[in-house]
Amino acid sequence: MLHSMTTEPEQQIGVGTPDAFQRLWTPHRMAYIQGENKPTGPEAGDGCPFCAIPAKSDEDGLIIARGETVYAVLNLYPYNGGHLMVVPYRHVADYTDLDEAETVELAEFTKHAMTALRSASGAHGFNIGMNQGEVAGAGIAAHLHQHVVPRWGGDTNFMPVVGHTKVLPQLLADTRAMLAAHWPSERSD
Repeated sequence: MLHSMTTEPEQQIGVGTPDAFQRLWTPHRMAYIQGENKPTGPEAGDGCPFCAIPAKSDEDGLIIARGETVYAVLNLYPYNGGHLMVVPYRHVADYTDLDEAETVELAEFTKHAMTALRSASGAHGFNIGMNQGEVAGAGIAAHLHQHVVPRWGGDTNFMPVVGHTKVLPQLLADTRAMLAAHWPSERSD
């Protein structure tokens, strides 16, 4: 049924108390809330998505770049557009358990991620970090991963603050292709 521009929006019975806000539905978040892609236990064979991703194509796994000991991948449930993670191939939970090569490459990939995000999207700043353990907020505590979240001046507006909703303007596959194209190539010094 079409409504003229002067009539009130049609209210649906049973959706709660009417208020001044229209509803923005984000059903894709339900997969995260219900634990989709979460491991069933702490071992690599317990369905760890970070162990499964490298077997996929870059496009299917949303992999931006692959190194010898780590890879960069987009976050399926991003805080901001371009939110990626640097992940060791080896199933290891604690930062102190990384060997020297993994530690060095994780740091180098973090620098590459910042460079690619600045080049591709003009990021003004970054939140970089890892949550060690479930009590510290790690969604997948059994497999170490470092978050690289690009930030821009004014990127926290009323939607995330009041609406508790993040609006992402680009599909993940498009973001992956853009960042892969801007990933720094290795220098031969």
